Amino acid sequence: MSEILSREPSELRQELRVRRLAYSDLPAVIAIERRSFPTPWSLAMFVLELSKPSGICLAASAGDELLGYVVCSRYDQVWHLMNIAVAPEARGTGVAGQLMRRLIDEGRGALPFTLEVRVSNHGAIGMYERFGFCSAGVRPRYYHDNGEDALIMWLD
Repeated sequence: MSEILSREPSELRQELRVRRLAYSDLPAVIAIERRSFPTPWSLAMFVLELSKPSGICLAASAGDELLGYVVCSRYDQVWHLMNIAVAPEARGTGVAGQLMRRLIDEGRGALPFTLEVRVSNHGAIGMYERFGFCSAGVRPRYYHDNGEDALIMWLD
């Protein structure tokens, strides 16, 4: 474990910096993505999202270490939270919350947010609810790796 992650969560929160995700972050993003999801995004998917001028792509880092990221696309009348992940060893330290706060601050306005989340991902669902997201239905068999349903959530 890195020296940064061996610190107390409150210490880490003080050092945590949320900034724009850069192409140079992608090797670290891919490493976190592969450790976080059974069907990780490809490098090409991240490059595509970063190339969209209307999107919001953020990174959370402490020192030189990338700890998490969020990717949100803007569509005609909605922000769609596409991907959020935190390095497994940094989970529970407030990284995801910091990313969500900044994302909502940057995207807040006339457009609502939406996302899909695995129905089994109770930790993520709880975090989204703390930010004001509400359940709006289910997409049956949304996840191709195991056929799990997705909970659809909205924040107006």
